Amino acid sequence: MPWRRTHDPYGVYVSEIMLQQTQVKTVIPYWERWMRELPTIDAAAAAAPEKIHKLWEGLGYYSRVRNLQQAAQIIQRDHDGVFPDTFDEILALPGIGRYTAGAICSIAFNQPAPILDGNVIRVLTRIFGIAEDPKEKRTNAKLWELAAALVTRADQRSQSCSALNQALMELGALVCTPRQPQCTRCPAKTLCTADQEGRTGELPKLEKRPAASARRFMAFVVECEGRWLVRQRPASTVNAHLWEFPNREVTGQTRGAPAVARDELGFSPGKLEPLGQVKHSITRYRITLEAFIITVKTRPAGLAGSWKSAAELRPLAFTSAHKKLASLAGRRILADR
Repeated sequence: MPWRRTHDPYGVYVSEIMLQQTQVKTVIPYWERWMRELPTIDAAAAAAPEKIHKLWEGLGYYSRVRNLQQAAQIIQRDHDGVFPDTFDEILALPGIGRYTAGAICSIAFNQPAPILDGNVIRVLTRIFGIAEDPKEKRTNAKLWELAAALVTRADQRSQSCSALNQALMELGALVCTPRQPQCTRCPAKTLCTADQEGRTGELPKLEKRPAASARRFMAFVVECEGRWLVRQRPASTVNAHLWEFPNREVTGQTRGAPAVARDELGFSPGKLEPLGQVKHSITRYRITLEAFIITVKTRPAGLAGSWKSAAELRPLAFTSAHKKLASLAGRRILADR
């Protein structure tokens, strides 16, 4: 992982924010591109909102990138552009919790700060045979105490706190995995209570996730003389500030696309051409997005949104599903010409 080859606190910080709710293999190209485009705190602080959203496009949970920029601006203002090196100062930055603050202190500054992410939780519950739900308050506090004891001991022995915490994370990510852990090659095998007692598959004991809910949307790619109608999501909504095509949720409804298009757009389209279907997930929702192309000769009056050419669409940050629709629409229109 490229961020493991640096002790630059800014680079470590960007990686930790990206890794919240996102898998390592997904984050790697995003981190590399971000660090090329915005290699310093002052570059992140000064970047246009459109640029930071475009760099984040596809990672989801976009409040993270807005918090990242706000934190960079606070560092510029209150810390003379130098990343703070104390736990409390880092914790005070927007979007940073106890784990992220500890990770930055440990990895970037080699401080004896404990970390406790999902990987470390799995390693500790198995090694110490902790059968209670790690999300339960008392159990979670116990795990933090164990993590703190380990890194404190490393510090007392003049060992690398950074290396210890990174090793715990990598052990959980690569060896002590949720399913089919590779216990035979685990360097902590002789210390592991779960392995000795045959309980590796039982730990950690996590509550079952709530069942996923299905949701259905219709989207309308309206094209007029080579320009497409798009809208920017309001600040107070999910995926705030990102762009999308006009759409409407139709979960549980049986109305056809012409009626839904009329309600969403305010006019009755003469013809709807099926564009395709996109399936994606947001938290516990499994979403199906059915898309249609509508071609009009003149722009209907009163339509909310902006008309953009293909060149103007490219730099905009779209939600993941609507980015796929833009790609589908582009190929379709080019093919028709």
